[in-house]
Amino acid sequence: MSDIIEAAVAALAAKLPDGFSSTAKFVIKDEGAIVIDADGVRAGDDEADVTLIADVDTFKGILSGDVNPTMAFMTGKLKIDGSMGLAMQLGSALS
Repeated sequence: MSDIIEAAVAALAAKLPDGFSSTAKFVIKDEGAIVIDADGVRAGDDEADVTLIADVDTFKGILSGDVNPTMAFMTGKLKIDGSMGLAMQLGSALS
């Protein structure tokens, strides 16, 4: 597992200590994937209700609060596959 994925798992687990009510996946281009569900946060590439795809810089910005997830989506830096409602819930939880 890459250092970026390990750091992202730790950061997401801190922001979402109770997990997420559905299954969401972050795909970080050229690094790997992270799954968030009711069991918590882990590295993995499981099926998900919503998948968010971004590069490393965009993902780091979203986690740090420097990048607004909605603006990242609007400008094409964040791609969403699946439930837009769940993506919005996740974006709110990360803010």
